Amino acid sequence: MTIKRWAEDLAQIVNPSNIKINESLKTYTMTKLGGNADIFVLPESEKEAAAVVKYAYQQEVPLLMLGNGSNMVVRDGGVRGIVISFTKLDEIRIDGEKIYAQSGALIKEVSRLAAAHSLTGFEFACGIPGSVGGAMAMNAGAYGGEIKDIIVDCTVLTKEGERIVLSKEELELGYRKSIIAKKEYFVLSSNFQLKMGDQQEIDEKVADLTFKRESKQPLEYPSAGSVFKRPPGYFAGKLIQDSGLQGKGVGGAEVSTKHAGFIINKGNATATDYIETIEMVKRTVKENFDVELELEVKIVGEDLTN
Repeated sequence: MTIKRWAEDLAQIVNPSNIKINESLKTYTMTKLGGNADIFVLPESEKEAAAVVKYAYQQEVPLLMLGNGSNMVVRDGGVRGIVISFTKLDEIRIDGEKIYAQSGALIKEVSRLAAAHSLTGFEFACGIPGSVGGAMAMNAGAYGGEIKDIIVDCTVLTKEGERIVLSKEELELGYRKSIIAKKEYFVLSSNFQLKMGDQQEIDEKVADLTFKRESKQPLEYPSAGSVFKRPPGYFAGKLIQDSGLQGKGVGGAEVSTKHAGFIINKGNATATDYIETIEMVKRTVKENFDVELELEVKIVGEDLTN
């Protein structure tokens, strides 16, 4: 089955204006790297999302979920099949001390709205750049807080397009992992439980965390955020720093001099540069400290073919 036929079939499911053929993924990733998607589709409702997932499963078309692109590196050859994005599913609702948020809503926007309603518990996410869906899949966390502290339940689609609701326990949330990532579910929405707090204390905490993030992270450059998970008993950034790797890299990619846990795109990097820099860091840290760094970011797609 051809790409043209996939697009024609999908046009019966979603608005044709939300289907893009041979679409560059650089625009949709925080690294500003990567090749093209055969088909890029943006469903406008949960019903459309389920229909696209079901179609891909039934037709055996490869399907990749792309959230806010903050935790993903797309190879230069791009992605075959369908890339689906839920960025149009971005509704956020507050009901007392509970928050409902769809997958495509930015997690920092949910945090901001919670703070504006004097709700405490979500401050840790005020600077996390990803979507709710991505945050759920990796149990995102920062500054001592994480998704599992506040989640009630999560509605997902299975690979077959079936809609199911997972409780906090069923989500199996651990350090940067979940049943969502393990089973390759597609997040539709989540419910969070917060508490009423003191507005001044909430505002002060958000301001403090924002200052810490802006002063310590290289936000002026495109990057995939923190590249590596925290190794047991160590800090990835410290190991990389102590290996003398800051300022070093391949091509246009470089280990940040501001925060060694970040690899930045200096402006002319390729995905190959970025991935080779990751491999160089892993190799050097292994040689120096006998520690295997594990990726927090996801690398997808194909290399360029000659």
